[in-house]
Amino acid sequence: MATIKFIKEDVEITATDGANLRQKAIDNRIDIYTLTGKMMNCGGYGQCALCVVEIAEGLGNLSPRTAVEEKRLKKRPHNCRLACQTLVNGPVSVVTKPKKNR
Repeated sequence: MATIKFIKEDVEITATDGANLRQKAIDNRIDIYTLTGKMMNCGGYGQCALCVVEIAEGLGNLSPRTAVEEKRLKKRPHNCRLACQTLVNGPVSVVTKPKKNR
């Protein structure tokens, strides 16, 4: 079992190994989208890149970045992930709606 701590929300949930981060957030009513993302997200297919989260701890407990993530997140730090493309395999701490550095 994995634990996912959503830092801003001060919520910790458990998930089976291999659980999809976006789906676990949605199942537990954790809001990972900004206003634009709420209206225009792709439904978890990695095409819109609006479900970006920052991994504060436990980056090694996640699946590797996918090719879609490498393309969509090339200007973001390596600890940023698309929640829809991320599988959780151990304890992690997540920051939702991270600020984009310009």
